[in-house]
Amino acid sequence: MKGHRRWAPAFVAALVAGALLAGCAARESVPPGATAISVTENGFEPAVVTVPRGKPVTLIVTRRTDRTCATELVFDAPGPRVELPLGKPVRIDLAAGVQDTLRYACGMDMVRGMLVAK
Repeated sequence: MKGHRRWAPAFVAALVAGALLAGCAARESVPPGATAISVTENGFEPAVVTVPRGKPVTLIVTRRTDRTCATELVFDAPGPRVELPLGKPVRIDLAAGVQDTLRYACGMDMVRGMLVAK
């Protein structure tokens, strides 16, 4: 992706830890403090999510359509690719939080979104 940044090793480790948790089944309801993102025919919704700067972030990502190439989520940092099975919420924990902007996309880099820290 364009605008690739170098991320601190602790942040990358947090992404990997989050990806390991991503395989765990999550409930359809979003836990308090978590952010829900849906994958629809329009892409990631919402496409831009504001999160607290430097605080742990929990995303619950649910792919709701099979009519898109967004079957996985790939972060802009060198980190994990998170599979997004159809109709199953996937929990992604970013323990180190976001310091600035963290972009993500589908594996083909056609469907994009971002987390913006404020």
